[in-house]
Amino acid sequence: MVTNKQTRDHKSDEVSKLSAEVEDLTSTIQSLSDDIASLTAEIQTLDAAMAKASTDRADSKETNAATVKDAKEGQVAITEAMAILKDFYAKSAEATALTQQSPAEDAPTTFNTAYKGMLPEGGSVIDFLEVILSDFARLEAETSTAESTEQEEYEKYMFESKKDKALKEGDKAHKSETKTNKESELHATQGELKVTQEQLDKALAYYEKLKPTCVDSGITYEERVKRREEEIVSLQEALKILAGTDIA
Repeated sequence: MVTNKQTRDHKSDEVSKLSAEVEDLTSTIQSLSDDIASLTAEIQTLDAAMAKASTDRADSKETNAATVKDAKEGQVAITEAMAILKDFYAKSAEATALTQQSPAEDAPTTFNTAYKGMLPEGGSVIDFLEVILSDFARLEAETSTAESTEQEEYEKYMFESKKDKALKEGDKAHKSETKTNKESELHATQGELKVTQEQLDKALAYYEKLKPTCVDSGITYEERVKRREEEIVSLQEALKILAGTDIA
């Protein structure tokens, strides 16, 4: 009974300890699984965001390049137009009168004087073209600056995003490895718990067999000692008879 009780107490403690370990490992594995799922989703979100940023950057770069190209071509065209107009007005100021052979009486008076062009109006056109030229130059400068800023921000964003992704992937790999180890540990602990529980069940079953004789007999300890002493005396007498020392 003492040995059985020691066995039952020891196995009960082991079962409780192993059950707690199983519960703790199960909780840890679930937490790791949740973390891995969250990291996976975050990495996918980062990938999608970086892909969109790359697409937007490519589109913006193409648009900026086209704008700069148009602005440069516009400046060239305006410069050429201004040169032509300035040359025209310069020459028209020195032009001589158009000579008419036998001009009719109703001939336009302008044919009798030199055509000098619309000099005041021409000056206004030149001024207007200079404004347009300035707008094209400003557009080119602003677009080039915007392109440089956008490219710098894009590179900074991609650097930070890639670094963040690398950290998340490292954390995910570490948690995945830890999860695998914990699952292996859980499997071993569950196996040990099963064996220990079986040993406890056997000890309990054996206790139920001992109980009727040792616990539920209704005889006190003193009575059991007295009976045991009487059995010993009887056995000693029987031994003497068998040995022939008590025949007389």
